[in-house]
Amino acid sequence: MTQAAGTIRPGGRSARTRDAVHTAVRALLDTSPDGTVTVAEVAERSGVHPATIYRRWRTPEGLVLDTLFEELSRRSPLPVTGDLRADALVYTQRLLAGLREDKNLALARAFAAATRSGTLDADGLNQFVEPRTRQIEAMLTAAGTGELDVQDVLELILAPAYTHALLANPLRTDADAERLVDNLLAVLAQRRARAGAAGDDA
Repeated sequence: MTQAAGTIRPGGRSARTRDAVHTAVRALLDTSPDGTVTVAEVAERSGVHPATIYRRWRTPEGLVLDTLFEELSRRSPLPVTGDLRADALVYTQRLLAGLREDKNLALARAFAAATRSGTLDADGLNQFVEPRTRQIEAMLTAAGTGELDVQDVLELILAPAYTHALLANPLRTDADAERLVDNLLAVLAQRRARAGAAGDDA
């Protein structure tokens, strides 16, 4: 897979260009009702030539996703201590707290816009999601939870968190965070119990 140029962390002039573009995208998203921006808007606000933007990010959706995943990684890094419940709880509490701010829903809106537009295929989307996916995998691996994967975290924590937020009914950062993490751990316990029973039968 060819990596999206916008996902590279360059230095020097390239870093300044990327920072200027990201700053412009974040400002435009603050006033965008549907989580979309145009290359022309970003170019005008950032002072970066449209051709440079197209060459590095290829599509407006790529611009938005690269900007938002970079901000998400900086604002809410995933802890990796080997204690799954503690790490997942810290992560979920940060996630739910962030989703109580409307501007942070731009990530979900950007995903929806990218999917609807058809300008980014599955591989294109995965290029921007991959850094966050690796962080989740590291958290699960450190805890020795081979029975769980990123899809489990998506379905049991991320999906309900974003769904409630988009429906203007954001989950609470305390009790709801614990409930989501307990659901994840319950799935882990159930899978381990099944594996143990299968081993006994053998």
